[in-house]
Formats: sequence, C-alpha cells, structure tokens
Amino acid sequence: MTKEARDIIIRPVITEKTMNLLAENKYTFLVDKRANKIEIKKAIEEIFNVKVDRVTTMNLRGKKKRMGRFEGRRPSRKKAVVFLKPGHKITLFEGM
Repeated sequence: MTKEARDIIIRPVITEKTMNLLAENKYTFLVDKRANKIEIKKAIEEIFNVKVDRVTTMNLRGKKKRMGRFEGRRPSRKKAVVFLKPGHKITLFEGM
C-alpha cells in the first residue's frame, strides 16, 4: 500500500520559533505518525518541487487536559524539520 504525498504531510507549523528557522533553510511540518524520514523526504520533494538535504523527526506526546474531574489527553502527533539544499526555498512560507 503506497501512501500519497498529501496524506503524509498534514500541515506546516507556523510559530515564532519555526519562522526563525527559515533563515537557516529549515521548514517544519506536522506529518503522519506512521511516516518515516524517507517517505517524508519524497513527499516534500514531490509537493514543493525542491531538493531535501535531510529530515529530522520528533514524536510529540499529547498534553494532559482536565474537564472538571475528568482527565484526558490531546492527540499525540509527529513533527518533521526538513533541511533543504542551498538555493531551494518553499514559497508557501515566504509571505509570512
């Protein structure tokens, strides 16, 4: 079963910290929890037509939240930081 590129990349992460990483040619995305680095690299190259140097990933556990006396968790997710080769840019982030 092959995964579509749009199923692997969920959305970009837009925070002050990730905006500062753009100067170093690093882009941050939320990705499918089951995706590996190779699949993420291929998906980014296919969607944005850029060359990826490397990918680092981190699994983020959902925070505990309470509603009265009941306790639950937000969903866990996976974040990927994509390092692009020099000279490549993702135009999606440039207007921010």
